[in-house]
Amino acid sequence: MNDSTDHDTPEYMRRIRSFVLREGRMTPAQQRAFDEHWARFGIDYGGTAQDFDARYDRQAPRVLEIGFGNGEALAWASEHDLARDYIGVEVHGPGVGRLMNALAARDAANVRIYKHDAVEVLEHEILPGTLAEARIWFPDPWHKKRHNKRRIIQPEFVAMLATRMAPDGLLHLATDWEPYAQHMLEVMEAAPAWRNALGPGQYAEKPAWRIETHFERRGLKLGHGVWDLLYRKA
Repeated sequence: MNDSTDHDTPEYMRRIRSFVLREGRMTPAQQRAFDEHWARFGIDYGGTAQDFDARYDRQAPRVLEIGFGNGEALAWASEHDLARDYIGVEVHGPGVGRLMNALAARDAANVRIYKHDAVEVLEHEILPGTLAEARIWFPDPWHKKRHNKRRIIQPEFVAMLATRMAPDGLLHLATDWEPYAQHMLEVMEAAPAWRNALGPGQYAEKPAWRIETHFERRGLKLGHGVWDLLYRKA
């Protein structure tokens, strides 16, 4: 897929993606998760607004995690925050399967999952004012300059995300790539719909609710730093 702007190409084929789909091989256990647990935890993307009260059979604050990877942090958060409902979005099948197995093992009731493009989910399935919090932790940094436009944190994206947030809703970003941290800060400080929760231009200490994952520990051993950013809907 290229970034052609040929007018004969449908719009959805011309969109720049913030991810590359590298499915890899699913283990038998991960495949069984789709067979046995998708009907319970999964939401099939249909392009129409969801009734999340019906999905979770209750009214509660809702937290969206975009790009949850293997689901380690999302599984922990949802288990330790039972008063809120969690929506996970991830395109990587093995990670989705792994998370569903973890959720099934503890009979979780407060998590639902999309295996789909997060931008389309936000645009078409999440109504304005739905989210109490959104988390985007360690997104692909697209570190080559010619690929920077593929980063998910862009002015248009954060403006659209703000419309899906409840009043004073929290956006929590984290990255282990310093140039991307600087890019995130620049985009967010210029976004009129958001205010820095710690003061203009400030990074945050790692909050207690973001556990240190296997991915993060590996990066720290390699000498990587980690930058957290916390913003409230203005």
